[in-house]
This record gives sequence, structure tokens and C-alpha cells, in this order.
Amino acid sequence: MRELSAEARLHFYARSLSRRTAASMHHVGLYSAFAVIAAIVFGTLSAHPF
Repeated sequence: MRELSAEARLHFYARSLSRRTAASMHHVGLYSAFAVIAAIVFGTLSAHPF
């Protein structure tokens, strides 16, 4: 197995970090959307219009 240069290791690390950050942001957006939907549903159920 050959040794990777420092530049190649840095590039590989940056790509994996970017991929993890993108996935993390995707999950944050997804959970935020669910939280907004739950807040709207809870808000409409807890309001007493009559």
C-alpha cells in the first residue's frame, strides 16, 4: 500500500468533511420541517375558536 502525500490526505479529509456537513445540514433541515409542522398542528389543536 502506498503512502498518501499530505496534500492528498488533506483533500480526502476535506471531501469527507464536506460530505458529512452536507448530510448534517440535510438532517437539520428535515427535522426543522417536522418541528414546524408539529408546531402548526399543535397550535391549531390547542386554539379554541368557539
